[in-house]
Amino acid sequence: MTRVKVCGHAREDDVAASVEVGADAIGVISGVPVDSPRAVDPERAAELLEGVPPFVTGVLVTMPETPEEAIELVERTRPDVLQIHGPFEPTDLEAVKETITRPVIKSVDASEPEEARAFDSVADTLLVDSTDASGAGGTGRTHDWERTGELVRELDSPVILAGGLTPGNVARAIESAEPFGVDAASGVESEGGVKDHEAVDQFVRRAQEAKEEVPAR
Repeated sequence: MTRVKVCGHAREDDVAASVEVGADAIGVISGVPVDSPRAVDPERAAELLEGVPPFVTGVLVTMPETPEEAIELVERTRPDVLQIHGPFEPTDLEAVKETITRPVIKSVDASEPEEARAFDSVADTLLVDSTDASGAGGTGRTHDWERTGELVRELDSPVILAGGLTPGNVARAIESAEPFGVDAASGVESEGGVKDHEAVDQFVRRAQEAKEEVPAR
């Protein structure tokens, strides 16, 4: 069953809309050294994550420079899951996991499969994305889904597919890569940081409809 994450929430009504249409996970971005219309300060992130109801996963998405920075932000925002982007070593991730009690998702670039392999035994889940030079996501660019599908079959960690996903292509992406989950941010927005509720509804529905079309491995 392909899980669906909608990322980059900055408003309570967007969180509520994504939950209402059946998103499995709600992403909130904070603590990133890049200019993003989806990023909020830690206090705001804590408020938004607190509004995620039971049985839906609240995910803090961040780009820490050190394990200590990641741990402090988790303590301040209290997410269900931590998602780390940017240059982070496997040993850094191990240090974070030794301290926090949440599962950790590590973002890796689709063009660097060796990075995914390096984190495979450390991360709880890997997010394969089309990142920019800083390692940030939200670029709106797709990548080779069939190649990512090869990683899905090779790696032990569950793989979330991200990068340029929209209501119009998410079903094809799932059929090509057969991921554990899919993740959209800019592809379901009316403008930067503002979710298009109809697009979110279509994205979730089409991802759910695609589940039955994916052949069992």
